Amino acid sequence: MKQRSTIFLLVIALLLPTAAAAQTQVRITAAERRMAETIKADRLSNWLHFIASDAMAGRDTPSQGLDITAEFLKMKLSRWKFKPAGDNGTFFQRMTLKTETPAPEANRLKIGETEYALNTDFFRLSGSGEGTGQAVFARHGWMVRSKGIDAYEGIDVKGKVVVLYDGGFPNQNTLTRMPEGVSNADLSGTRGTDWADPITYAAKSGAAGIIVAASPQVTANWPRLRNFLGRGSMYVEGLREKRPDLPVALISGTVSNALFDGEQAGPDSAAAFAISKTVDLKAGANVETKYTQNVVAVWEGSDPVLKNEMVAIGSHYDHVGVNPNVPGDDKIFNGADDDGSGTVAMLAIAEALAVAQTRPKRSILFVWHAGEEKGLWGAEYFNKFPTVEIKNVIAQLNIDMIGRSRKPDDTDPRNRDLTGPNEVYVIGSEVMSSTLGAITRATNDAYLKLEYNYRYDAPNDPNRFFFRSDHFHYAVNGIPIVFWFTGVHEDYHQPGDTADKIDYAKFETIARTIFMTMLKLSELKERPSVDKELPPELQRR
Repeated sequence: MKQRSTIFLLVIALLLPTAAAAQTQVRITAAERRMAETIKADRLSNWLHFIASDAMAGRDTPSQGLDITAEFLKMKLSRWKFKPAGDNGTFFQRMTLKTETPAPEANRLKIGETEYALNTDFFRLSGSGEGTGQAVFARHGWMVRSKGIDAYEGIDVKGKVVVLYDGGFPNQNTLTRMPEGVSNADLSGTRGTDWADPITYAAKSGAAGIIVAASPQVTANWPRLRNFLGRGSMYVEGLREKRPDLPVALISGTVSNALFDGEQAGPDSAAAFAISKTVDLKAGANVETKYTQNVVAVWEGSDPVLKNEMVAIGSHYDHVGVNPNVPGDDKIFNGADDDGSGTVAMLAIAEALAVAQTRPKRSILFVWHAGEEKGLWGAEYFNKFPTVEIKNVIAQLNIDMIGRSRKPDDTDPRNRDLTGPNEVYVIGSEVMSSTLGAITRATNDAYLKLEYNYRYDAPNDPNRFFFRSDHFHYAVNGIPIVFWFTGVHEDYHQPGDTADKIDYAKFETIARTIFMTMLKLSELKERPSVDKELPPELQRR
């Protein structure tokens, strides 16, 4: 009996999404079809050949090519009478970038009587100043009181150099990875009271500095790090929490072995312990200020009440610039598909609104994000410092790489996950909101009937596409999202991602479908509710 009941409930659970979708009726009028049909393949092609041309030099963040693209978008939006929604009545939301370049004279690591070389034996990770003291090993370095985790249990770190072991690949977020068994949902208290990350905890405990012992993964890639950590780091002012200015360095496997020689079990030990060696650590960098911008505009809705709410549509208009070290003559990463396709799809959708005889009921928010390739900078910045009332955004439609198709005779394994001529991946539409998922499906079924592939529509997708584009930060902000994507291919992040390889017929169909989905969301009587159990990454701290 119990087994039959379980099976019955399982069947009902599986049928519920289908039933919900079936109950969602979408009617598309002839006038709406005419609006969408102003989005044309030849216009998409013309614009994409411009912004993905060699003259834009890959639209790195920051770069002149990215700034020219922003001015091009601004020119179009102004001509079409969009409302500027950036800073101070402009179309731009400015972001301040800080570039830190380690200087040899400002960095030092000495263990006992042995001095080590910057960018050979160790890398500066962050911070500035000097610290000298006995080394103490403190495992992962976290304190999470609610979970009974204290990395310093049994050891006093005051006036000492804390040695940590970080099992991941280092980047500007190194030392923010949580210990095993801890999620964002656990970090619900006040920093410094209930939990603290390794740098904050070390400083609060009076440590003189931090060194991170390289994992085997990092040690195997040590030469590569010179092009990564050796040339410094860049970050957006306002996105990184202000941390204590402790010197922090990453040490190689060779230095790590010398440090732990004879000292119990080294970084694999489960317990904190003192190390009978003195560490002299100094860190510093030359800091340069640069600027970039998101491009933000609003098309005001027609309904006197609903126009106060917005359907957001977004893409990233940056790419990865120029790499002089790649083989061959072509050094420019044009980024036609990634994400020139999303950039000009949005432009075409904006033009379709501008030339239409009627307006959608809700307002439409357009955000072209900068710095996606650097770590979703623009989307994170916009959601942290919104230039509009972000809580009035009812859904966010993200477009990233919608221009390529796999040909029937293509046997290249790099293209195995590229979608076919009438196919597109739809990601995230049903992760947060049943209504958003149902409207997305029903609009496509009632309109151009693309083959919607939901293969990646889950936070536990091993590719983690849900977390790898701009929509993620809207989702973190509690806004339901849907993301259109045609898949990775042989030219992903390569110089070959050029405008001549785009399937413009498919591109047009997807752009029109997104436009229609936007219209249908703007007509809803009530905003889509967040009615799904959220993954830990979307549960706010």
